Amino acid sequence: MTDGKDGQMTLIFNYNNVFYSFYYDALGGCVHRSREYAVNYVYSGEMVLDNGTEQIHVGKGECVFIPRDHHITMYKKAKDGERYCGIFLMFTRRFLREMYGRLGRHKIQSDTPKPDIGVLKLPKTAELASLFSSMTPYFNPEVKPNDDFMDLKLQEGLLALLHIDKRFAPMLFDFNEPWKIDILEFMEENYMFEFTLEEMAHYTGRSLATFKRDFKKISDLTPEKWLIRKRLEVAYAMIKEGGKKVADVYADVGFKNQSHFSTAFKKQYGIPPTGILV
Repeated sequence: MTDGKDGQMTLIFNYNNVFYSFYYDALGGCVHRSREYAVNYVYSGEMVLDNGTEQIHVGKGECVFIPRDHHITMYKKAKDGERYCGIFLMFTRRFLREMYGRLGRHKIQSDTPKPDIGVLKLPKTAELASLFSSMTPYFNPEVKPNDDFMDLKLQEGLLALLHIDKRFAPMLFDFNEPWKIDILEFMEENYMFEFTLEEMAHYTGRSLATFKRDFKKISDLTPEKWLIRKRLEVAYAMIKEGGKKVADVYADVGFKNQSHFSTAFKKQYGIPPTGILV
């Protein structure tokens, strides 16, 4: 629990980018600018969104879509004798990239226009009603959900949006310049996967030519050789410091077979992987 402005009492729980919020006073206002796309559901009370030109009232049982990088003032207040309680689903760039890899290619039609919308109150659908109904037990702070369960709820929320309006897809899965992310950060986190150069370029928000050019600025190696070196470094540590067996390591770091792994390891370190424990 935290003290907000003017002594207001708030309680916020973050479960893997699913936020549960409680406001214990009559009115809570804050200027909000989310770097990520989000959906906010009002479980009780009322939320008023003010973008400077209009106000959107979101009541009990309603939810609203908030675009990324959208500047807005939120007022969360009690209504009909009930304090404000809400659920905020935040769709991070990383989450959307992962979901695009699973289903995005099949959800986007090339002729679907990308909408230019601000805050949008969502229609009441069976999918949204089912989603948030299943999440209300976690308003009890003593009942903490597992992260993987909350990830499934984020997936449900994303699918609910895609079913409401097909134009959400080209907007949510827009990986152009504003989505450009650090190449090394992406590769450090995903070195074990078999991505093509085209896929790595796409997931980091670049064209293939831009990806190659940007990569030359950060490494003397090619992306393929960088990945092999990274995998070998991790494997070395797993065997040397973690006591792992070679048979248990090579696949975990991204090699398809043990023979290829052993050959690359010996070329890198001058000894076979079994030799570092001798």
